[in-house]
Amino acid sequence: MRLITVVAAASLLLTAAPGAAQEWTEFASQEDRFTCNFPGQPEVTESTWVSEFGAELPARVYAAEVGPSRYTVTVADYNHVERILTERAGNCPPGAERCSGGGSTGEGYWRHDVRGAMLYATWTFLQRDAEATHLGYNSLDRVEGYQLHLTNPDRSRTFVSIYMHENKLYVAEGTVPRGYPEPALFQQSLGWLDEDGNGLRYQSPYSNGFPAPPRVPAVF
Repeated sequence: MRLITVVAAASLLLTAAPGAAQEWTEFASQEDRFTCNFPGQPEVTESTWVSEFGAELPARVYAAEVGPSRYTVTVADYNHVERILTERAGNCPPGAERCSGGGSTGEGYWRHDVRGAMLYATWTFLQRDAEATHLGYNSLDRVEGYQLHLTNPDRSRTFVSIYMHENKLYVAEGTVPRGYPEPALFQQSLGWLDEDGNGLRYQSPYSNGFPAPPRVPAVF
């Protein structure tokens, strides 16, 4: 769901956050096919995401800061999981349970790795030294995912969005100090792009791994 328009969201952040004299803009990555509001142009870093079953996946981290607040979107490409875990399964000792499989699990459990990617990402946040104050289902432009709110030991707040689209995992994380407006607007600003760079919205819920529903026609 969308809580507020991009323009209104940026305006509220600028006027409400102490010391946040930074223009918020809608950033678009055609390479990773998403949009998100950032305070200025985010820095892009190549990274590696290690999946639940140990696949080292190519990832990018988009990060921006304004004062003591930090905002990131991490995109991990799970399209490589099948090849990586199937190759690893071929080198396993006989009887190794995790490297067996096939059918519903996939060799090396690659199907489980893809299907459980959002849940595993959520689990990594729950292992932090922080208090979880909310965990729930959400959808953005009908793409299904999770939202998580954390209170950290220094009383700063972290809002997390976790989605899976076309076998790519998207993890948006915003952290603000105690007393600042919570980063809900950043959390809700994530959106999707189609292959031509147009905004993408589905007519019914999109669940990764199932046939994609019809798209809402693009408006030019």
